[in-house]
Amino acid sequence: MWTRSIQLIFVTALLYGCGGDGEEPTVVGDDAPTPTPPPVQDGPLDIELRTLIATHELTGDPSTGRNLPSINDPLAQLGQKLFFTKALGGELDSACVSCHHPVLGGSDALSLSVGIGAVDPDLLGPGRGDENGVPNVPRNAPTTFNIGMRDSALFMDSRIASLGGENGQNGSASGISTPDSELGVIDTDAGENLPVAQSRFPVTSVEEMRGELETGESNDVLRAHLAARIGDYGVGSGELSNSTWLLEFQTAFQSAASAEFLITYDNIANALATYERSQVFVSNPWKAYVDGDNDAISDNAKQGAILFFTETNDGGGSCFECHTGDLFTDEDHHAIAAPQFGPGKGNANNGLGDFGRENVSGNANDRFRFRTPSLLNIATTAPYMHTGAYETLQQVLQHYDGPRGEVDDFFDDGGWCQLEQYANVANCENLYPGSRQNTDQALNKIDDERDANDPQALPNINLNNNERDQIVAFLQTLTDPCVESRVCLSPWIPTANEAADDHQINAVDINGNAL
Repeated sequence: MWTRSIQLIFVTALLYGCGGDGEEPTVVGDDAPTPTPPPVQDGPLDIELRTLIATHELTGDPSTGRNLPSINDPLAQLGQKLFFTKALGGELDSACVSCHHPVLGGSDALSLSVGIGAVDPDLLGPGRGDENGVPNVPRNAPTTFNIGMRDSALFMDSRIASLGGENGQNGSASGISTPDSELGVIDTDAGENLPVAQSRFPVTSVEEMRGELETGESNDVLRAHLAARIGDYGVGSGELSNSTWLLEFQTAFQSAASAEFLITYDNIANALATYERSQVFVSNPWKAYVDGDNDAISDNAKQGAILFFTETNDGGGSCFECHTGDLFTDEDHHAIAAPQFGPGKGNANNGLGDFGRENVSGNANDRFRFRTPSLLNIATTAPYMHTGAYETLQQVLQHYDGPRGEVDDFFDDGGWCQLEQYANVANCENLYPGSRQNTDQALNKIDDERDANDPQALPNINLNNNERDQIVAFLQTLTDPCVESRVCLSPWIPTANEAADDHQINAVDINGNAL
């Protein structure tokens, strides 16, 4: 059977070959006109999926209309150097990049992060640990990629929050509350957007970057000390060797001002945030498909997208209910009962529990709820969930299908001890007593919310293995190829000779290869 395109070519050839009725004779050779191919027709899958795209008002590009900086911006260049220096770590052994390296998906590829006290501070990702190999940070590190497109809040419990949450504003249109202010109260020192406000807090965390530096002092005292250290003045004078930070700040801010005036923590936070906001990675196959390229994703991925954007009552997965819009997040909080383990946040069972959003809001209804992550570049941000309990997207989807059964399997198979990060930890199984009980409480929370028809409740999904594989195929189309290429990411990674002091992290993996 002839294809439609062959039939068209044949008919066209016949018409031109006859030359009758005033038609021009057939032209051959190099002067022959190039035939116009027939328009690409949407197949049944494309028709169904493009209907859903229109229904959900998707554009494929969450960066549209936003004022986002280039990595070539001088302030972003300064922020990059600050992001990679251990000079902002209280004990000079950790940096922002310790938990958020571009090659590691803007995260650290660990279930739970290791901030201070690493045996080798330059070793990032798998293999990073203290002398006992036990992580000291209670949660999985979220990616910094596309942070400039967040409008509501940052951190998994939204302790940095825009009071208005205006769309497209990255928190800049209204005040921002932080841990330095009361819930819902504007922190006048927060800065102009959410990433600026966020950049003020990892340095204050004892486990992440602060260490024992001035632990009895306020956050503001600590920040002032770090600024003075970078600026080589006052209480920080002489703490860094071979420092060229003043020149770096003068270049970035186009100012000849003194270090005392120019190198403040406000300016440090602005530079860090500008670097983070320049990490815009949205040019993925899904965007190309939404833009009209039917061949940009596979039929399997199209089936997965249909399931993703279809309600459970209609045979879909209702994934869109939480992973909404072009950024694939509602920026809200939900209880999904991921396995609880790790150092915890001081809640229940020897303080090893983590009540999530309740720790910030004080509302018991928020217990075990965590903020919905974006799914952009999800293929590069494993392991998943707030404890990094699941190492594959298939495991995540199995959890959504049957949380209690997947949790049972997790603990029956060894719990955290089965994870790569704990492979060589002595007495591993006795690390976190009470973890199963904490997780059971979170599972009960899901049941209670479903029984009460709570709009925040995890949808009751029933997908088969093939459908889950199709959704995974779709999720993989949300990753920008740039974030999987060291060459493409190189503008966001300083070379060794770019350092402004002797404390730059020159990151390597467990085999000593440069990241």
